[in-house]
Amino acid sequence: MAARRTRSPRPAADLSPEVKWYLKQRGYALPRWCRPAVRTPEPRDVRGAVFDPARVDHVIAALRVLRHTQGKWAGRPLEPDAWQVAYVIAPVFGWLAPDEHGRMVRIIRNAYIDVPRKGGKTTLSAGLGLVLAFADGEPGAQVLAVAGSRDQAGNAYRPAKLICEKSPQLRKAGVQPLQAQISRPSDGSFFKAVASVGDLIHGANIHGAVVDELHVHKTPDVLDAVESGTGARDQPLVIIITTADDGRPNSVYAGKRDYIERLARGTVKNPAQYGVVFAADEADDPFAEATWRRANPGYGVSPTRAFLEDEARKAKDSPVNLARYQRLHLGIRTKQTTRYLDLGEWDRNAGMVRPDLLGGRVVYGGLDLGSTSDLTSLCWLFPADEGYDAVWRFWAPEESLPELDKRTANNASAWRKAGWLRLTSGNVTDYEVVKAQIIADLDAFAVQELAFDPWNATDLTNRLTEHGAPMVEVRQGYASLSPPLKEIKRLLKAGTAKAPLLRHGGNPVMRWMVDNLAVAMDPAGNVKPDKARSADKIDGVSALTTAMARAMHHKPARRSAYETDDLEVV
Repeated sequence: MAARRTRSPRPAADLSPEVKWYLKQRGYALPRWCRPAVRTPEPRDVRGAVFDPARVDHVIAALRVLRHTQGKWAGRPLEPDAWQVAYVIAPVFGWLAPDEHGRMVRIIRNAYIDVPRKGGKTTLSAGLGLVLAFADGEPGAQVLAVAGSRDQAGNAYRPAKLICEKSPQLRKAGVQPLQAQISRPSDGSFFKAVASVGDLIHGANIHGAVVDELHVHKTPDVLDAVESGTGARDQPLVIIITTADDGRPNSVYAGKRDYIERLARGTVKNPAQYGVVFAADEADDPFAEATWRRANPGYGVSPTRAFLEDEARKAKDSPVNLARYQRLHLGIRTKQTTRYLDLGEWDRNAGMVRPDLLGGRVVYGGLDLGSTSDLTSLCWLFPADEGYDAVWRFWAPEESLPELDKRTANNASAWRKAGWLRLTSGNVTDYEVVKAQIIADLDAFAVQELAFDPWNATDLTNRLTEHGAPMVEVRQGYASLSPPLKEIKRLLKAGTAKAPLLRHGGNPVMRWMVDNLAVAMDPAGNVKPDKARSADKIDGVSALTTAMARAMHHKPARRSAYETDDLEVV
């Protein structure tokens, strides 16, 4: 078949007629359940676009030269699955258009593949990386495996190195699998792993990259550097192959996933970006075989039914295991740990809080000092006839703002501008600024106690004590934190938009932290904030919980009607 001219665009979720034709002609049969949850349009409406089956044939032939290295497939050719051909290889490599010199080049320059674990991502990413480096007709190709950490870089590189070592035809072609990179000395082409901007070669002229597990990338630095380093190539290609993340809203993964979904909805257009997401729906029965099939395009082969049955049994044992199972094996973006505070309930309780009208009110404070190079949080909790009013102070070093912006999709700068976040000069938090604000608050409010974690006690807490601040230690264990954290949850659940019980005024820094929150739970069901497992910073939640611990300690016990002086016995 000759290269085919395009016609009018098809619905985004459907395969193009050209790809359907290719599958039929080459004998690929898709499982009837194989339909992605999200898919961007193929670039059929680009001016001069054609689908070239020979380009797709070439990639598949190059993959077949490579060899599996593990399990029952060890030694066999890397034969791509039908779904990989249909939704990855054919659309990405098959669609061409003339460049400014009239040469036919790939239209798609960025591909995003989101599929649950055990879907063959490792083999596919390693194979496509090697194809881009040594079989894409690009002399001196520089191809990178882009990882989120040093350890992950090794995990991304090793499969490609093993494949190369077990593939005789690559060795015959002069491709050498070395310790740090796979290279072809005859033309200088290479494939290597990078985990930081510093790993990139100065003046890099990148032809391709495979980004491994986007959800573990903390900042976009490396990805941005790689994508911006492809400008000198005729048809560069950056491929992201990942599983779903844990639902955090301002992560690198979230930004890319949101963009793919907007492309799929047609709200933005970019024919150079292609994406496909395989996932179940949150409303689906997570333990039904139909759900397993819906989320896993390679179901029955990779993953096997027996594997998912075993994972489903584990998921039934605890909510934490269920969240992990839904994310890793069903592609559903859920927190890795149970979401303890509901974001909708938090928003519902925003209410109206004006610190300038709280003067003279009885108040309990919670101070979370954290690291001097990151956020410091202070929460003032004002008991009321019904519920509480809460006010937070947040500080961060000025030099930490760029990093904080990366973690919050530039919201940190907006918080600073609006007054929700205060910056102190330098690269560490200036505790003199914090002290000055606390002293001012001691004069403005009827502060009963200011609670802090003795483990993080610093010279600041000693100086506040000398100034007369009523400092109280609150240890950060289950016994101290479980009752106040459960009370916070109760107040949010019972509060309504008309009658909120934990009024916070819609503080956006706190909303971000509430959404980040993960909790640790002991066998008795006691809970406490878990900073290590949370999506990002939760200092404001810790400060609130510490303040609530002291407010509850002093809250009068509700008296029984039988204990009142007004009881009349007839």
